[in-house]
Amino acid sequence: MAEQRSVEPMLPLTPGAFHVLLTLTEGDIHGYGILKEVARLTNGTVSLSTGTLYAILRRLVSEGMVVEIEGRPAPEQDDERRRYYHLTEFGRRVARAEAERLREMLALAWDRNLLPKPEGV
Repeated sequence: MAEQRSVEPMLPLTPGAFHVLLTLTEGDIHGYGILKEVARLTNGTVSLSTGTLYAILRRLVSEGMVVEIEGRPAPEQDDERRRYYHLTEFGRRVARAEAERLREMLALAWDRNLLPKPEGV
């Protein structure tokens, strides 16, 4: 069995990178779709510019967390200029590790009464 690459050197993620990875957990999507989905998921509090998004995507691709894919929708449902992206298993592991890191930080804030602990947690 091949040795799994460590996620620790990738952490912490920038908020923008984490939001891009979170968006890709739902499936393959093109750059403009990522922009729209990040804005939707954050109720508009995170708004990535196209330059920022593509810088994030270049980094995620170079680190092996995301790949650009060749598969495309039917031509009548697509724009040939769009680039589609796919979350790799490594990228999923990095996103999960970042979520765990953030959960641990929230637990500290709850323990110090900085934030009220949600019911059921």
